[in-house]
Amino acid sequence: MSGHAFDPAAEAARATGAILADTLDGGHRGVVVDSPPGAGKSTLVVNAARELAAAGRPLMVIAQTNAQVDDLVLRLAEKEPELPVGRLHSNDSDPYDKALDELDNVRKSAKAGDLAGLEIVISTAAKWAHVQGVEPWRHAIVDEAYQMRSDALLAVAGLFERALFVGDPGQLDPFSIVGADQWAGLSYDPSASAVSTLLAHNPELPQHRLPVSWRLPASAAPLVSDAFYPYTPFRSGTGESERRLAFGVASDGSGPDRVLDEAAESGWGLLELPARHTPRTDPEAVRAVALVVRRLLDRGGAAVSERSPDPVPVTADRIAVGTAHRDQAAAVRAALAEVGVADVTVDTANRLQGREFDVTVVLHPLSGRPDATAFHLETGRLCVLASRHRHACIVVCRAGVSDLLDEHPSTEPVQLGVTVKFPDGWEAMQSTWDHWSNHRVTWRP
Repeated sequence: MSGHAFDPAAEAARATGAILADTLDGGHRGVVVDSPPGAGKSTLVVNAARELAAAGRPLMVIAQTNAQVDDLVLRLAEKEPELPVGRLHSNDSDPYDKALDELDNVRKSAKAGDLAGLEIVISTAAKWAHVQGVEPWRHAIVDEAYQMRSDALLAVAGLFERALFVGDPGQLDPFSIVGADQWAGLSYDPSASAVSTLLAHNPELPQHRLPVSWRLPASAAPLVSDAFYPYTPFRSGTGESERRLAFGVASDGSGPDRVLDEAAESGWGLLELPARHTPRTDPEAVRAVALVVRRLLDRGGAAVSERSPDPVPVTADRIAVGTAHRDQAAAVRAALAEVGVADVTVDTANRLQGREFDVTVVLHPLSGRPDATAFHLETGRLCVLASRHRHACIVVCRAGVSDLLDEHPSTEPVQLGVTVKFPDGWEAMQSTWDHWSNHRVTWRP
């Protein structure tokens, strides 16, 4: 991009054009697209599905959760209300979003045969794995392909001839409820992501990336890109002054108010509590998170962005709190209820994947911990927590993270044949902490 000014819309359009060309007219059986947070991945999936359908090529779409499937169906109906779409669902009592019942172009069934002949049929990987006795589709789109395990891809591979794989390589690895050490290093490791296994066996497949994040502000994109996407860098779709966060009520001088002011000015804020080893549901840290949210609402936070030149109130439904563990999320919900806050999304990184908010408050995974385990150093977890916001992210943590990282021993066994994941979780923790420390507000509750 040297030699001319960076035009985010033009760069994104150029990348999308190349992806669609490879998908519709390329000679390979697969196309892989890496998408950073907020780069328009769902928009790409919807557009690719519409293009294939318009070209007379019926397709199947594979997503990983029912929520993702329903979201894609709703997006397709919004873009093209007359396009026939099939929603293949389970036999559960409440298998899909009831909003789909309002859409005349959507046919729903638990049997793939009932949806034969439709332009597009969408379902989860788990449901597709049980489909048998149907003619293979010429095309498939696999959404959130980095969240899909390779064994799940193997279970559905016979249902299509060619596929577009779209996903975010920086997010959490596929979830497994059993240990997978016995498969480590083998070419058929079922715990590996669908994309990593696909590329290991088919290195010649075209690989594309979306170069612009429309979610992350200019204050956040450089850090997230450098820390979590060193080989697939991206830039923000907005400039330094296009987004602003301001408050209608002046600061009272407390720690929560000072860190809110820092985050409004710089996009990042670190509220640092005194160093201490604590239980996972550290009451002081949990209360600090709740107070930050309470003060954000009390002070009348309002955001200006490319979506609206006039200030838009940051309401409770536009705020999220992210944690590493479910018991921490439950503790934060209880603390928010105590200070009279409702409608704020509070959840773990796993459940916040793919979601977007104006402001996020994060309880740092290493806060108050005596050790740094592989779980807490997992790169994708921190990446998700640090990349959900459009305006500002505030991190709440106890002091001592740098010392904890310096003392962390490398005791994980070296496994032959396993591709080393990069960036390393320790390195990502260190680089983000160094950056956030420039926006530190120390506070003793």
